[in-house]
Amino acid sequence: MSNRSFCNEPGFCPDCGGILPLLGEKGGVTCYTCKQFVVAVVTCDTCPSQSDESVSKHMYSKQFNSPHPNLIAIHEAVAAYEPCSSANCSCHADVIAQDLAVFTDGITQQMVRDAQDRGIKYQIVNHRLYRNRECMFPARCAGVEHFLLALLPKLPDTEFVLNPRDWPQVARHSKLLPIFSFSKTQDYLDIMYPAWSFWEGGPAIKLYPRGLGRWDLHRESLSKEASKWPWERKITKAFFRGSRTSWERDALVRLSREENHLVDAQYTKNQAWKSEADTLGAPPAEEVSLEHHCKYRYLFNYRGVAASFRLKHLFLCGSLVFHVGDEWLEFFYPMLRPWVHYVPVKSSITSHELRELLHFAIDYDSEMRDIATRGRRVIDNHLRLDDVMCYWRVLLETYTRLLKFQVRLDSSLIEVKER
Repeated sequence: MSNRSFCNEPGFCPDCGGILPLLGEKGGVTCYTCKQFVVAVVTCDTCPSQSDESVSKHMYSKQFNSPHPNLIAIHEAVAAYEPCSSANCSCHADVIAQDLAVFTDGITQQMVRDAQDRGIKYQIVNHRLYRNRECMFPARCAGVEHFLLALLPKLPDTEFVLNPRDWPQVARHSKLLPIFSFSKTQDYLDIMYPAWSFWEGGPAIKLYPRGLGRWDLHRESLSKEASKWPWERKITKAFFRGSRTSWERDALVRLSREENHLVDAQYTKNQAWKSEADTLGAPPAEEVSLEHHCKYRYLFNYRGVAASFRLKHLFLCGSLVFHVGDEWLEFFYPMLRPWVHYVPVKSSITSHELRELLHFAIDYDSEMRDIATRGRRVIDNHLRLDDVMCYWRVLLETYTRLLKFQVRLDSSLIEVKER
């Protein structure tokens, strides 16, 4: 039992550095107990309240050796994590199983017909690919068809409806329909497929006028750029560039304006930009390349209209990814584990909370570097184009086994051939 005065560091246990409960505010305040040590009742002239800024600043610092809740979360997540195998794209197998679990009674031809007005009908018949004559987003269809055409020799006859829009189509409590969508939340029952942007048809900006695509080439260029910016050379600052597609991004941009030594976050124009009100009252920033992100130690990812196309690219910089919100998914997201591969951030986080989170990252640099390394490795090893191709094959094979009808060629469809 300790009976020492600790008024020089008010409110902290002199043995373990943990914050102590305080009874009162001033003048003979009694401070006592610690989770790790029993501390005798001690009186001080000026013990602070637990809300005192000095307490919140130091209560989890390494100086006082009190474990930060985030540090505990890291250790628990890493201890529980089991790396997946590269065999047969097994890292993503649970996603297919979960998405198709609602169709245990099978998929009827009427169900597919009822889904047709919400997407594009595709058929594979005798190893040839067919679809509706019109595609509302030609580049997106082409991005999907690149993989389907390559897989034709291995695929069974099948029929499915693919949604090329950003937004999912099958609300959980609505009529159950078999519709493929690239992204969804837990409120939807769409069947996830790899987004078109793995090949072409991603967001078009000045730097990528034809749209973000060719994941294979971006993997090469980002890995090359990352080698120029190893962890110890990276700028110790959080970085974000993007348009203001959701309010969730405002807190980081505001923090950047207050503390630009800690954060460089600015809004760029998008197609809907009309005035500086659309960039939070400031002139729009210039767009930057994906490679430019690799200079920075901390990279923030936010959803757009749906899931963000940039997430997978950020990991390849070897930087620490702060992933904001866990609502929106792509097929590979479940492979990524919070605190193992990235730092999870709640959508409603405030500028003050972001500041605290970044200071935590700076204080625990070794742990952050380990997370960044694991994040880069899992994307590098389990999200290759071969893995995307494998996912498409397993998805279509598993889906087709649920069809309760024989697929016959629809004469209204056109054949899709290699371009």
